[in-house]
Amino acid sequence: MGEERPRVLAVQHTPNGGPSRFGRWLAEGGLALDVIRAYDGTPLPGRLSHRALLVLGGGYLPDDDERAPWLAPTRALVSQALDDGVPVFGICLGGQMLALLAGGTVAAEHGRPEMGSTALTLRPEAEDDPLFRGLPRRTTAIEHHVDAVTELPRGARWLAESEHCPYQAFAVGDRAWGTQFHPEATAARVRTWDPERLARHGFDPVETVRRAEADEPAAAEVWRTVALRFAALVRDGR
Repeated sequence: MGEERPRVLAVQHTPNGGPSRFGRWLAEGGLALDVIRAYDGTPLPGRLSHRALLVLGGGYLPDDDERAPWLAPTRALVSQALDDGVPVFGICLGGQMLALLAGGTVAAEHGRPEMGSTALTLRPEAEDDPLFRGLPRRTTAIEHHVDAVTELPRGARWLAESEHCPYQAFAVGDRAWGTQFHPEATAARVRTWDPERLARHGFDPVETVRRAEADEPAAAEVWRTVALRFAALVRDGR
């Protein structure tokens, strides 16, 4: 029998906010995912026993405990991972949670909303990062947020930015990464978004879908590389 795959705990906050292709890439990289759909009342463990933690996105602030009571135990898991050096990857809400717990700040409805495929620029710090090194300096990713990180934790590495939201990707130490964008999201997900909500925030629904479809092949290659590198770090313990 082959060696058992290292297991990753993934925390899902909304019915449509699963790990999607990012989870498939982690599996391609030799990991196994245990997805907890916390939004439906599935309890989170009191202690993290997995080899890594993936915290997904959702329409909440990271301390919005009144609307989403599972966020408090999720924060406890992220804090434990940071203390114990367990690899963490936080996406959107998950990235904001990582920033907050490591000493940064997050604000509701901050700046200009970003929805759909968005141009990103990698910063020079990315060249020394285990996950982001050697990626194209300019790439795209799906965004879907109105809240944002407003200050990075002290000592965090600032890896990527966009025109309207500076803190698109960052790293805390050598085992934790957060993104404001959604590397797991595809054009198919964008096609399910409420066109009235897009229009209300100033985005043309048809153009938003068209851009996501056009950008997807190149973006998928970039974020698959990041996912596989994270999987290797978890699998190899380095």
